[in-house]
Amino acid sequence: MDTQRILLGLLAFAVITATARLLWFAWRGAPETRPRGWRVVLLALLQLASAVLLYHTLLPPPVATGIDALVVATANAPRDIARTLTSHEKLVALPEAPAISEAEPVPDLGTALRRHPETARIRIIGDGLVARDRDHLRGMSATYQPTPLPRGLIDLSAPSRLQAGTDFHVSGRVNGMARAQVELLDPAGQRVDRQPLDRNGRFDLLGAVRTPGLVEFRIRLNDPSGRQADTATIPLSVYSPATVRVLMLAGAPDGELKYLRRWAVDAGVRMHAQIELGGGMQLGDAPVALNAATLKNFDVVVVDERTWGGTGAARRNALADAVRSGLGLLVRIDGPLSPASRNALAALGLRLNAANLPAAFKLPVSKEDDEFAATRLGPGTSDAPTAKTAAVTALPELTRQPLRIDDPNATSWLRDSEGRPLAAWRALGRGRIGTWLPMDTFQLVLVGRDDLHSTLWSDAIAAVARARAANELPVPADARAGTRTALCGLADGATVTPAGGQPKPLLIDPATGIARCAGLWPTAPGWHVLSSGEASASFYVRGKNELPGIAAREMREATSLLTLAPGQVAATSATALGSRWPWFLAWLLVSAVLWWLERSRLGRAAAAH
Repeated sequence: MDTQRILLGLLAFAVITATARLLWFAWRGAPETRPRGWRVVLLALLQLASAVLLYHTLLPPPVATGIDALVVATANAPRDIARTLTSHEKLVALPEAPAISEAEPVPDLGTALRRHPETARIRIIGDGLVARDRDHLRGMSATYQPTPLPRGLIDLSAPSRLQAGTDFHVSGRVNGMARAQVELLDPAGQRVDRQPLDRNGRFDLLGAVRTPGLVEFRIRLNDPSGRQADTATIPLSVYSPATVRVLMLAGAPDGELKYLRRWAVDAGVRMHAQIELGGGMQLGDAPVALNAATLKNFDVVVVDERTWGGTGAARRNALADAVRSGLGLLVRIDGPLSPASRNALAALGLRLNAANLPAAFKLPVSKEDDEFAATRLGPGTSDAPTAKTAAVTALPELTRQPLRIDDPNATSWLRDSEGRPLAAWRALGRGRIGTWLPMDTFQLVLVGRDDLHSTLWSDAIAAVARARAANELPVPADARAGTRTALCGLADGATVTPAGGQPKPLLIDPATGIARCAGLWPTAPGWHVLSSGEASASFYVRGKNELPGIAAREMREATSLLTLAPGQVAATSATALGSRWPWFLAWLLVSAVLWWLERSRLGRAAAAH
């Protein structure tokens, strides 16, 4: 119970008790000694007035102060903001705000609140509060009047780290530029992809990286006349893929197997191949036994339907146990699959049934343009250059087995142009088992699209391969010069090295506990290297004034989360306790009158003669 309620209860009890006592003695007295009625009523009213005045003396009513709201000017606030102020508002300007002569400059919002402790409401105008000031807004009644977003890029999403040889998407949103076009340029300045903005100003561009390293792509925004209106750097840290260990088991040599082994060499996949020729003869590498000790040295086992059908129960059980322990198993179906082989797959949870499906199929038509296809193909080599027409060559029809994947728990990663699944996997213990229905993807290589052939098989191996624990340092994806960023998961002695600079030690905050985080205020843009223990990782720091539209949108969203909804008016007002002296003097006067009246004979009955 608070002090106000306790005091109010005590005074009410005192008034009720005193009034009851007054009435009791007036009623119990002899008729000739009873006081007159007006005296009793006046005494009761004076007692009540004395109690009310004492209450206000101890807790005087609040009175309005001179300042009701603090108006905070942030970046891009209107210079004539002072014209909108009322008599109970005080204007302050943060360092990001433009020069406003009528505003009181403050270094941060916390200082402004300390200078004006009577502030009850805050009105923010401009782009919003930077991270430095947002914590001071918590618990305050605040409204926000954002300025219009600038023309140009206001949203951008792109990966910061990816594996060499993979595609990536760059998406975003543009404000105030209808019928504009966005282009993605590679580090050499060559256009990789371009796209007009949709009706909401959004875009989604496609790029590809081929070799490891630190690269910088670039987004270029062109207005309807073709002139550059905005640009943005897309920094990418490209790493080499981990070596995948594949055991290839085939019942006979064929074209698909030939080009698959060639792809493995080009992609850096460590493949151990065993190809049966019949009569106990084999091609490829030395035979290995299918047991737990051998299979734990591989990430994926690829078998064709001949090998799967001719494998005994013991070897299948060894494969199944290895899959449950994390191994990936991919069954290539490039010939008729016997009922016994289908039952063996069904026993592992992957159901395939015969279906009336056409043998020929086409891959889905990609949305990529010729420029992006040429980027994926690359220039080739000096002895085997890529033909300029390879990217525009029509894709050939491929063939498949007329089987349908009937497992509701299976996930398909490849479909034909009609949407029918061509490859799917499902979980089995800690590993995955998958099936592959296309029989002649090597035809893509024959027409010059070895990039598509590589993508198909890279996706297939990645879909079922043994999972490996990630062992990389977490780095920020949106660091900006002059803005604090957090680095976590650090070891003792961790450092950050800016481009062309010296290593700077990082001080781990003990309050972060096992997260082991440290704050970093980068001062220069460009690539930085985080070193922690024996690990290191690179991250990019954008310039302080880079991408102003995106910075404005982020500040607007962060500030809006801490303020009242648009149009909502804060109900509080700036008040302070009033003066006690007027109430004390009034109480003293009333108490004196009450004391005199209680002791005087005024209004008492006349004494009996």
